[in-house]
Amino acid sequence: MTRIPSVEALEDLRATLKKTLHPKRRAVTVCRSTGCTAHGSGAVIAAFQEELAKGNLLEEVEILITGCHGFCEKGPIVVIRPEEIFYHSVAPEDVPEIVEHTVKNGEVVERLLYTDPQTGEKILRERDIPFYKHQERVIFGSNGMIDPTRIEDYIAIGGYSALAKALGMDPEDVIEEVKKSGLRGRGGAGFPTGRKWEFTRNAPGDLKYIICNADEGDPGAFMDRSLLEGNPHVVLEGMLIGAYAIGASKGFIYVRNEYPLAVNHIETALEQMRRYSFLGESILGTDFSFDLAIYRGAGAFVCGEETALIASIEGRAGEPRSRPPYPAQSGLWGNPTNINNVKSWANVTHILREGADAFCTVGTETSTGTMIFSLVGKINNTGLVEVPMGITLREMIYKIGGGIPKGKKFKAVQTGGPSGGCIPEHLLDLPVDYDKLTEVGAMMGSGGMIVMDEDTCMVDVARYFVNFLKDESCGKCTPCREGLYQMYEILDAICSGKGKEEDLALLEEVAYAMKDGSLCMLGGTAPNPVLTTLRFFKDEYTAHIKENRCPAGVCKALIRYHINPEVCTGCGLCQKNCPQEAISGEDRNPRAIDPEKCIKCGICIDVCTFHAVEVI
Repeated sequence: MTRIPSVEALEDLRATLKKTLHPKRRAVTVCRSTGCTAHGSGAVIAAFQEELAKGNLLEEVEILITGCHGFCEKGPIVVIRPEEIFYHSVAPEDVPEIVEHTVKNGEVVERLLYTDPQTGEKILRERDIPFYKHQERVIFGSNGMIDPTRIEDYIAIGGYSALAKALGMDPEDVIEEVKKSGLRGRGGAGFPTGRKWEFTRNAPGDLKYIICNADEGDPGAFMDRSLLEGNPHVVLEGMLIGAYAIGASKGFIYVRNEYPLAVNHIETALEQMRRYSFLGESILGTDFSFDLAIYRGAGAFVCGEETALIASIEGRAGEPRSRPPYPAQSGLWGNPTNINNVKSWANVTHILREGADAFCTVGTETSTGTMIFSLVGKINNTGLVEVPMGITLREMIYKIGGGIPKGKKFKAVQTGGPSGGCIPEHLLDLPVDYDKLTEVGAMMGSGGMIVMDEDTCMVDVARYFVNFLKDESCGKCTPCREGLYQMYEILDAICSGKGKEEDLALLEEVAYAMKDGSLCMLGGTAPNPVLTTLRFFKDEYTAHIKENRCPAGVCKALIRYHINPEVCTGCGLCQKNCPQEAISGEDRNPRAIDPEKCIKCGICIDVCTFHAVEVI
């Protein structure tokens, strides 16, 4: 690696890399994200190395280790290029067959192809699979094309050309381009990014900082982690552009220590950037100088809030402070500071490379571009999806997500992380953008989306998220600290069959007091799960309180298990598997459950193949 002294030298290097980087005729790409690693992709890579070496093919075929493709439940994912043959759920024992048939002879191993559950059709290429077909992978699409530990791969596909373009502009013009794009913060608040930059640039002070907020703490969310694992340079390039526009000389990446692969890839990227002089003095031969450092967070959810994050970097307890002054005025160590989310910085790279006008052609008038969501829960296709702003919830859940498993009925989708709202079935055609979600009491958040089916108790869901936030509240302000505790106690009582009618009014009263009086947005948005479930699913609260019944059969205090004698065949599986010996009966005769002994563990339901066990 050598220093790149100018923009011209960068373009010369790019042209050389395009010719020499991947000279081999064929490539086997294997996903090595956290998800695919958990599925065993490390062993698959080792098997490919062994099998290709055995056939003396290592000089002809490249093994390209890539980041996340998004379809996480189908890992390990292998794509054979240039044909783009997509294989999923690949095991080490499948590798000899892939090498023999596909790599050597160009034949397809059909059993490893994706099968469309609706049509039964075998699908050859990734882009034709319904999960991908309805996405617009602007930011996430490069993950499967590069090795995230090789800066050369990123440069070859156009990396750092956006930085070169920005360095040829006045800083104010860069800010105007970002403002023109309409980009709004992808971390949850949705504040216009260009205006935020402008405030920081115009703030008095010679020393300014920028920060990448990678403190991703929402349950079920892993978008930022996967982007940093699979393509850290697209985020870091955006930070360089932002630093130049704002006039910052130092930046920090605040990333969770629970993300070891992301941290490792960022560290590798920073080391390579310094060698190529993308960091340090006189970047690309200009008078722009800038450096970046990693700060590892300890896993406090509240540190996703800007002022709490700043306090953590400064070595203090991660607690928010009152605003103003805002970080743009007085942030890290009292200096003007700009904080943006991982996805926001990645979008900056795209905007400067393609132009604000092109960016605005995707999305809606007030929510431009694409958004990356983690689509999880009771849905057939789980994973990361990148879609244009304005797509409907129905399209996401049914076209991309493949609908609800086991023929169950959709009940709700919760968007925006633990502080988001629960959206019911009659709002499935709601466009997904900042304003529309806010109108129904939900929020965009950082992109978490949890799907729930008919077997989900919405009171229990509200209790779950309030309990999570209760434990994650820093406790600094009374409305949040006491409000979350009180809401949890009320919800727990309702789920335990001890609720009272007046509890519902009290829940709303506490919720609005928290919204009005909390110091930061953790407390200000924490009531959303409660308020939206009260608004859209009040009948379930009423059933718990007035009828002493949980309609979804979830709250243990309000249900009991019963074996239908007309359906039971007397096979005895439930009796053999019951850990409490609560089931009695003779062979080939219907069984019965003793409610005094039953602990409602659900094992009897799981093992009964005749659906004789009922929850009543």
